[in-house]
Amino acid sequence: MIRMLQIAAASMLGMSLIAANSARAADDKKDDAKPAVIVAVIKGTEAHKDIKGRLTFKDVDGGGVHVVGEISGLTPGKHGFHIHQKGDLSDPKLVSAGGHFNPGGTKHGGPGSDEKHAGDWGNIEANDKGVAKIEGTFKGVSLHGEKNGIMGRSVIVHAGADDLKTDPSGNSGDRIAGGVIEAKKPMTKDDAKKSVSDEAKKTVDDVKKGIDDLKKEIK
Repeated sequence: MIRMLQIAAASMLGMSLIAANSARAADDKKDDAKPAVIVAVIKGTEAHKDIKGRLTFKDVDGGGVHVVGEISGLTPGKHGFHIHQKGDLSDPKLVSAGGHFNPGGTKHGGPGSDEKHAGDWGNIEANDKGVAKIEGTFKGVSLHGEKNGIMGRSVIVHAGADDLKTDPSGNSGDRIAGGVIEAKKPMTKDDAKKSVSDEAKKTVDDVKKGIDDLKKEIK
């Protein structure tokens, strides 16, 4: 039994070392410069820790911003989905993000309304597993515009559905999750190599612990 466990441990260690060596080999190749991507990493409030996600933003030719991503840990159904004025998420209930981004001083509405805030992006809808997939183009905003730019602002997800008409936020309830819209560099090869090495070490440690536990049970 012990011999079999040792063989299994050696096998796991070998696979981990192969992965680490692959990352090292990739690092030897020319590291092409990659532009930053614009993202919002979504995190839930203290009362909604299971919520997490990532959104990617891109300017669209002819105006508007295209958004794609996924948020999990939600209750099934619709949730208000807005761009808020500030990128300050320090308050436990996210009130520090301010109101909806509304440079035109208009009334609340939905994405298809004649009158709406620039940050009125309507609702996202979570399936029965609590996952909302997001993809759409929103007009009236840009990433870097002087007046309508959303960089540095925040995405806020609400507890309930936005009714798309009631000021100031469509009766969509508490703010349960948010993320700042910001530029992030893609993972470098050094980052990837460190990640693989850390994972390999964790795998080896887990195998060693498993062997020690089984030895104690056999005794």
